[in-house]
Amino acid sequence: MARVKITVLKTSFNKEYVDLYVEKERKKTLSTCEVFKEGQEFIADAVSGMPAGFCAWAWDDIYKVVSAYFADGNFGMWYEGGDTIIACCTDGTRPVYFKIDKLKD
Repeated sequence: MARVKITVLKTSFNKEYVDLYVEKERKKTLSTCEVFKEGQEFIADAVSGMPAGFCAWAWDDIYKVVSAYFADGNFGMWYEGGDTIIACCTDGTRPVYFKIDKLKD
């Protein structure tokens, strides 16, 4: 069973989009994602499910990568070696970037 290590590379905040599109009261307190901190690491696989403390929305966004690695796939067409990929959650105002490494058991 292929497991992955998920590392939080970066949390970001797109102030321009927040100013333009986020509800007036919410934008007063909105900042980078409160769930993740840069450098956090999680171990996961496609069968065991979302790691404790992980955001369900972000898990849904990156699960396709976890599943591909579980099925012994790789991303060699886009990434050197194919066993590491950079992915992010789809929150357009404050995306979180993840490095997902296929672990060799």
